[in-house]
Amino acid sequence: MNKRSKMFAEYNAWANARIYRAALELPRSDYLADRGAFFKSLHGTLNHLLVADGVWMKRFTGEGNAAVSLDTILFETLPDLWAARQEEDLRINNFVGTLDDAALDRVLHYSMITNPATVQQSLGAALDHFFNHQTHHRGQAHAILTGLGRDAPALDLLLFQRESGHGDVVWRAL
Repeated sequence: MNKRSKMFAEYNAWANARIYRAALELPRSDYLADRGAFFKSLHGTLNHLLVADGVWMKRFTGEGNAAVSLDTILFETLPDLWAARQEEDLRINNFVGTLDDAALDRVLHYSMITNPATVQQSLGAALDHFFNHQTHHRGQAHAILTGLGRDAPALDLLLFQRESGHGDVVWRAL
């Protein structure tokens, strides 16, 4: 098992849970409102993350369904989206748990959704993008929550490392 990839998979699930807990407290009108993010609303942003994860997991494993558009709305309600998110996070964790350092050198060949060009990339580099992409859009979700006057949850990797024991972080109060 590659410890770094496993840490990022676990961090991903942890951060998603924190964002979804905050989203579940919103009135539906706030959750659906266009807040000027790339995928407009919190609903669009969270759906996009699940869409993109499905696309990448299909590339990584050959299994699952991949949407044909990055703005696909997979689920109309937040509880349904949250249930699917939890399943996908488990699938990501299970997949990453099977990888060793040699597996990360495997070369993927895939076509992008927005451009039919064929891409060749190592699994390790693709996973770097995969986890960074999630962090990027969770940041947008966080900004939406903040813009709505909500107490958006802390999503710092260092906080996760402290709480989970990943990253060899030693925390001592002064």
